[in-house]
Amino acid sequence: MKFSAERESLLAALQSVIGVVERRQTMPILANLLLAAEHGKLSLTATDLEVELVASAEIKSSADGRVTVPGRKLLDICRSLPEGVTITLAQDGDKMTIKAGRSRFVLATLPAADFPVIDELQKQQTFSLAQADLHRLLEKTHFSMAQQDVRYYLNGMLLETDGKMLRTVATDGHRLALCEMDLPSKLTGQQVIVPRKGVLELQRLLGTEGDVQITIGSNHIRAQIGDVRFTSKLIDGRFPEYGRVIPAAPPRSIVADREVLRSALQRTAILANEKYRGIRLALKKNQLTLQAHNPEQEEAEEQVEVSYKGDELEVGFNVGYLLEAIAAVDGSEVELGVTDGNSSCLVRAPGTSSARYVVMPMRL
Repeated sequence: MKFSAERESLLAALQSVIGVVERRQTMPILANLLLAAEHGKLSLTATDLEVELVASAEIKSSADGRVTVPGRKLLDICRSLPEGVTITLAQDGDKMTIKAGRSRFVLATLPAADFPVIDELQKQQTFSLAQADLHRLLEKTHFSMAQQDVRYYLNGMLLETDGKMLRTVATDGHRLALCEMDLPSKLTGQQVIVPRKGVLELQRLLGTEGDVQITIGSNHIRAQIGDVRFTSKLIDGRFPEYGRVIPAAPPRSIVADREVLRSALQRTAILANEKYRGIRLALKKNQLTLQAHNPEQEEAEEQVEVSYKGDELEVGFNVGYLLEAIAAVDGSEVELGVTDGNSSCLVRAPGTSSARYVVMPMRL
């Protein structure tokens, strides 16, 4: 195997796939990238057995072939070389020699036959949408995914097709985020759970221009983004019935300036209990009082002018969850819908339901 490539072309492909190469590996070959040179194209594949990324680069090849090389070392070498240089890679036995200008590097290789690749998808449905739209769906919900929860189906995001609607939902059991959008054509109703790492990697790859083609299989989901192909295993489990958690029409509504409320919550949070992060919301006509206490008997209190016409009410929430939900709301105003002191809070932009956030109450 021998080929040459422009540094920028090779570097761009390497940077697209390197995200799934873990620094600590149980299998040495997972630290490697599979390089396959064929008909003037180089395909680079990286995997962690859960997510697979494939990118391609234009090359001039004098001998096609397949081999695996250490991914992060190859990336660091390409990064360190000067701009505009041509890089030549040549395989000799179990070594790969990399030359560029007066620089020469020799990397150890492992056989391509040992590299684990995901089988061809048993496709169930395929659809396209703008990259910016999919990025928004992930951006508005990803922060509510659980991390290392024993309920493994919460360590990911629900992607749901429902007629002409595409929806993402994430929950860790204490809060829930939902975002949805209309699609031009009708799809088969389907629910799949994409693992946390796959969601974050897909978010990183998505740009603001062009379309992404999504293929949902029986055990995998695939996204084609330009020259990069993303494939992730799906979590085999049943996602909670999220519709039962979202309050339909909370009887009490608080409308506030989003930035003013966010700043007040951030200041009050300074003296909240570091472990439980609890904050009390005390409501009366057109006024919201935020209060926090901690075990050192320290206190913080903020008063915020709001639009509120209901009865007086006190309710406690985790301030971190409230802040993340408010930060995800679009627009200058935010609406908080509450029922009573023991019920969850519905956070959204006034007059819209495309993105909704639910925060469970806390006993303080």
